[in-house]
Amino acid sequence: MRGGSRRPLDAGQVSELLAEAEGHLMARAYRDQARREAEELCARLPWLTSGQAEDLSRHYVQRRLAVTRRMLRDTAERAAELRAEYEARYAALRRDLLRRHAVCACAVLACGVGLCALAGLLTAR
Repeated sequence: MRGGSRRPLDAGQVSELLAEAEGHLMARAYRDQARREAEELCARLPWLTSGQAEDLSRHYVQRRLAVTRRMLRDTAERAAELRAEYEARYAALRRDLLRRHAVCACAVLACGVGLCALAGLLTAR
């Protein structure tokens, strides 16, 4: 290990590293759960030979992981869609609010100018 040649990670890098580690741990947990389920399934089928049980377990785990990947991908896609919808709605609401504030400010300014003009006319007489 070289002293002083490594720079400390910034917050974004640490967050990214933690998210990647969490993803690996979650994938491992899903795989382990699928293996346990496959073993339970094979235990309920005592007539299977050991080769058949291994083949069934392997296919079950592959299928279960494929289904999990598809569900996670679909969830991520839907989350991205919802985020886009919410951001568009937020932008529209922000524009409406800004327009209303501009109209109110113009109305207040117009009233102020009108009152000043009226006061000028009344004091000029």
